[in-house]
Amino acid sequence: MTATTQSAAEPAHPLNSVATQEFVTFTIADQLFGIPVLKVQDVLSSYQITRIPLAPPEVMGSLNLRGRVVTAIDMRARLGLPARDDDGESMSIVAEHDGELYSLVVDGVGEVLALSAKTFDRNPPTLGAKFRAVSDGIYRLDGQLLVVLDVNRLLDYGRAVVAAN
Repeated sequence: MTATTQSAAEPAHPLNSVATQEFVTFTIADQLFGIPVLKVQDVLSSYQITRIPLAPPEVMGSLNLRGRVVTAIDMRARLGLPARDDDGESMSIVAEHDGELYSLVVDGVGEVLALSAKTFDRNPPTLGAKFRAVSDGIYRLDGQLLVVLDVNRLLDYGRAVVAAN
C-alpha cells in the first residue's frame, strides 16, 4: 500500500460559500462583467452628469439621485480601457462604498444571472493586471468570460494608484 500526501485545502472563497450567487451583468469594451446583486443600489439609463473641475480622469462628475449627490465613475478610464468611439448612450450601476453612492458608468447593462459556485474560478494569470486588481474571479459562460468585480476594491483602486505614484 502506498502512502499519498494531500496538500492542504485552499481556504474557501466568499463566493464559494453559497450554492448560487446572483450578479448584475454589464459590458465595458465588449467584456462582460458582473457585480453581486446585493451590492447594486440602482440601475440608471442616461442621466445628467455635472462635470467637476480638476477631478481625476476617471471621475466624470456628479449627479443628483433622489436628493443624494452621486459621484459618476467612468469605468473605462478606471480600468485603463480606451474611451468610447461613439457618443451612444451609456448606463450606470449605482453602488454604495464607505457610505457614499457611486455611479459606475458602463457601456450597457445586461441581465441578472444566478450562477453556481461550482463554476466559479479564481483569476487566471492571463487576466490583465488592472482587472485582477479589482476582480474576485471569473465564470466561464458559453463562449464568454464573466469577470466578477469587487466594488470595494474597484472604488479603492484609484486611491491606491494615486498613493503608489
